Amino acid sequence: MIRFLDLQKVTACHAEEYHEAARQVIDSGRYLLGEQVEAFESAYASFIGTRHCIGVGNGLDALTLIFRAYKEMGLLHEGDEVLVPANTFIASVLSITENGLRPVFVEPRLDTLEIDPDRIEELLTPRTRALLLVHLYGRCAYTEKIGDLCRRHQLLLIEDNAQAQGARLVERGEWRVERDLPLSADDGENEYSLSTLHSPLSSKRTGSLGHAAGHSFYPGKNLGAMGDCGAVTTDDDQLAATIRSLGNYGSSKKYVFDYVGRNSRMDEIQAALLQVKLRYIDEDNARRQQIGRRYEQEISNPLIRLPKPMADGENVYHLFPVFTKKRDRLQQYLADEGVETLIHYPIPPHKQACYREWNAQSLPITEQLSREELSLPMSPVLTDEEVGEVIRKVNRFKVTFQSNKVTK
Repeated sequence: MIRFLDLQKVTACHAEEYHEAARQVIDSGRYLLGEQVEAFESAYASFIGTRHCIGVGNGLDALTLIFRAYKEMGLLHEGDEVLVPANTFIASVLSITENGLRPVFVEPRLDTLEIDPDRIEELLTPRTRALLLVHLYGRCAYTEKIGDLCRRHQLLLIEDNAQAQGARLVERGEWRVERDLPLSADDGENEYSLSTLHSPLSSKRTGSLGHAAGHSFYPGKNLGAMGDCGAVTTDDDQLAATIRSLGNYGSSKKYVFDYVGRNSRMDEIQAALLQVKLRYIDEDNARRQQIGRRYEQEISNPLIRLPKPMADGENVYHLFPVFTKKRDRLQQYLADEGVETLIHYPIPPHKQACYREWNAQSLPITEQLSREELSLPMSPVLTDEEVGEVIRKVNRFKVTFQSNKVTK
């Protein structure tokens, strides 16, 4: 069986280092709010390219706390609208509705699978305050047009970087604007410049392209922990301090509570393990990119559509999705042939029972992707032989329409 993602094999690559990292934490007697979390936050902020990293309980909390902090700072208010790609995982949407904000679903492009910049402006209203940009499947979703739209319409740009740790925006020359447009809190005392979107963006990593970003370290991610945890990255000092306080029961000083907060903190063992994994993330992503390029170059089945290839570095191939009208048949055929696959995501957020108020919306591109998507095996421990076998089996897939059977 060729596993979709063999976490045991991934862990075995550096098992001794993980055991030693965990042992040091166990022997230290300090399991929360200690040196390991501080060290990881510093290392990950440096890796992403931001001034701040705040460890939190999981990726959903990371996004939820960003929106909550902006509400506490007076930059978002109940009922404000947040643009979000319609084909995202539901956590992106949950973080918006949890804060009493209204998601506005934007269709993706069929070739890139990411939010369609050409559809954003037509959905803007006087209540639009932010854009949640999701780097889905490990593909950098940022474009200069998106940055320019956020600047011109004074929108907060928040990144969902749960699937794209290590991806970069490749060099596209200098991009500057003539002037800053300030974004001000209602009381007029604080101004938040959008200048972070104005500098040349060559080689910047996802997670540093907007005003703030949420990250997930769920075990299956490119940078995965051995449990649930996440982080927020930002250059905004006030935002960072507010998020850190909100995730610590609303407290920045013991027994003093400025906000109605929650408990959302990264623990010491996860931080220690992530420090080990962070040392190898670029190497692991490079292997994913080798595998992804082979899939792109060698899969040639007329029944199967591949997403548009991206420039080197802009895709860290968290997942490798393919699309076919015969998705369920392809999945069963590959299972019979010993290849494990997964579907991401069969029901889009606007069709979920928890969001019945949006079930009647028609988002045809998103709905097509949800019907046709199948994710092939992708991990840094796949061998060349396994990758070749997946490609051969995918290319041999065909459907005999007369008998309605799948054949090899």
